[in-house]
Amino acid sequence: MFHQPTPAQGRRLAEQLIEQLPSCPIPEIARLGKTLSRWKTAFLAYFDTDGASNGGTEAVNGIIELGRRIARAFRNFEHYRLRMLLITGGLDASPHTQL
Repeated sequence: MFHQPTPAQGRRLAEQLIEQLPSCPIPEIARLGKTLSRWKTAFLAYFDTDGASNGGTEAVNGIIELGRRIARAFRNFEHYRLRMLLITGGLDASPHTQL
C-alpha cells in the first residue's frame, strides 16, 4: 500500500486491510487489525499528508531529552550548552582536537 502509484490507491488498500485483518483466524494478525482499527485516522493520515511525519522532530526531541537527563546537575549554562553539542555531534571531544 505504501508503494502504490498514487496516495489514493494506497489509501484504498489500507482501508481494505483495516477491514479484513480483525477477522483473521491468526490471533496476532487479528490483534494487529484491531490496533489498526483503533488508530485508523492516524494511520490513514499518512496518505492524506503525502507521507509527511513528525519523525525528525521526535528524533531531535529525543536527543534534547537525553541531554537534559544527563546534564541535570549542570548549573552553568555554558557547560550545559557544551554537553548538548557533545551529545549531538557538534563538538569533537577527542584530546587532539584541531584548533
